[in-house]
Amino acid sequence: MRSRLFLKIYLTLLASLAAVAIASAAFVWLGQGEEDLSWQTQRARFVAALIPSDMDRRSVEATLERFSRAFDADIAVYDPSGRLIASAGRPLPRDILERRWRRDGGDVHTMMAELPDGRAVAARMARPFRPSARNPLAYLALIAGVIGLAAYPVVRHLTRRLERLRAGVDAWGRGDFVARVPANGSDEVAAVAKSFNKAADHVERLIKSHRALLANASHELRSPLARLRMAIDLYEQAPDDNRKEEIVRNLAELDTLVEEILLASRLDHVEKLDAPEPVDFLALVSEEGARNGVDVSGTAATVTGDARLLGRLVRNLMHNALRHGGPPVSATVAQASSTVELRIRDHGPGIPDSEGARVFEPFYRPSGRSEAAGGWGLGLALVRQIAERHGGAVRYESPPGGGACFVVTLPAHR
Repeated sequence: MRSRLFLKIYLTLLASLAAVAIASAAFVWLGQGEEDLSWQTQRARFVAALIPSDMDRRSVEATLERFSRAFDADIAVYDPSGRLIASAGRPLPRDILERRWRRDGGDVHTMMAELPDGRAVAARMARPFRPSARNPLAYLALIAGVIGLAAYPVVRHLTRRLERLRAGVDAWGRGDFVARVPANGSDEVAAVAKSFNKAADHVERLIKSHRALLANASHELRSPLARLRMAIDLYEQAPDDNRKEEIVRNLAELDTLVEEILLASRLDHVEKLDAPEPVDFLALVSEEGARNGVDVSGTAATVTGDARLLGRLVRNLMHNALRHGGPPVSATVAQASSTVELRIRDHGPGIPDSEGARVFEPFYRPSGRSEAAGGWGLGLALVRQIAERHGGAVRYESPPGGGACFVVTLPAHR
């Protein structure tokens, strides 16, 4: 099973090499047949010109003697009836005219050529010390074999990377969410590995986030539920308007918390806004400021986004400043080139610089803050999520003179 892909690729490569070798050999063999026939004809005409039919026997023998010494060969010329005319070197077999090509053992072979005038010339000589030129299939088979052997480690390396990728995906599918695959290289396999690791990181982060959200939400829900139960018990014993207001207040707190949990979960799964539209950001901040008693100033600025989510962002920052900071609370809107900036400042105790980044974590509780005082809930975590979904960011700054200042930057509408 593990080697199936390797076998498929490797056998396909070998089959392709074999097909190419066979086709090339057939082409060469067919072409060589025509070439040999043409060469044999030219050779016969050449030999006939060297020993013309009207040449006397002594001249023919002298010519054959020179050829015999030059090529270290045994040569004989026969007339059209097969009778020996002249020869040089050792005698040739009697059946030389019946077997045009023959191997006499070792590196010696005999060949025979018919001349245009009907005579025949036979020669026996040593074979040259080189591979036979009449077997191109052997060459092609040798080349195919070498390529096949060289391709083995390449194909094996490729399939081994795919096997490691599959093993990583299988491990991840079995619940090992920290499993990752090697992403070395820059080819398609490395691209798939990087995409898998990126998706695994995202899923792992979502799972951790949901687990932390569930654990913190369960803890935060217990306090208002306990107060609500106690208020209901007291109200049943002695109905009172104050206790009734306490019940309503706890129910509102529960409703807000549940709403924030649902919104945070939804934003975790949203990468782009459904229907972004131009939003008059200064007007939106001014409206929330008037509703919460916060002074708003600044210049007109327009951003692109979801007005309902942006209103929630501004409202959460103002509520956070009013609840955890100190008066006066002010909000300022400014635009610089392509960025719109919102600053909400209070004059409370502020936040230590070491915790400036952690305040945006869900249900973060500052150091030294008692459990009875409660944490910071999901308000600032939602601010960060909403800002990021709009292509912006949020940060905390310690302003001179004390207090806290939260700065939101958003891309300006174009």
